[in-house]
Amino acid sequence: MEISILTIFPSLFESVFSESIIKKAADKKIVRIRTDDIRRYAEGRHKTTDDKPYGGGAGMIMMTPPIVKAIAAARKKKFRKKNERVILLSPQGKVLTQEKARDLSKYKHLILVCGHYGGVDERILKFIDEEISIGDYVLTGGEIPAMAIIDTVVRILPGVVGKTASVTKDSLWDKKLAPPAYTRPYNFRGLKVPDVLMSGNHSAIEKWRAEKALENTVSKRPDLVERRKNGKPY
Repeated sequence: MEISILTIFPSLFESVFSESIIKKAADKKIVRIRTDDIRRYAEGRHKTTDDKPYGGGAGMIMMTPPIVKAIAAARKKKFRKKNERVILLSPQGKVLTQEKARDLSKYKHLILVCGHYGGVDERILKFIDEEISIGDYVLTGGEIPAMAIIDTVVRILPGVVGKTASVTKDSLWDKKLAPPAYTRPYNFRGLKVPDVLMSGNHSAIEKWRAEKALENTVSKRPDLVERRKNGKPY
């Protein structure tokens, strides 16, 4: 997979992708991540990418032309359009879910456009495929949401995580939360690991985990249960 990040702050991504699982995925050539500065495509001496909103109002608005040029430069001729997805990170987009991350992991090339300031000129919507948000709150820009999307998508790709079960047993993978997990020490200040996990009885352990996963979901995220009842996406 290839991922192109279009941003006015490319240096923000340097440390994030030089550590942990994403770095390993890049080293294995499972993913190739490239950042590009939108300012390179702006006109004028000062390479301006934003301007005052028509009609007045607070904040500055990112201009469409530099972003459209950056998207065009990021596109890969080797990929058919159906294998490429252009995404604007925006609080107005649909909220990122595990199901959406799995869908995105099937593309060969993701182009992530990071908005900033007071928003992006509405006309950009004619040049993207979809808007995605990472939650119902507003951040200063799309850089952190882009990092979140990349992290959740890349770890799904085959060969990135050592054991497939490490991914498929995650919370939300099968539309439930994960069961409780324990490790050493066995007894911490009187709080002991459940006996079933020490029994060596694998069928009993799996049954316990399935029951606890359901309990966790009902008690911590009842909204997921309601979504399942109503047939809504997660």
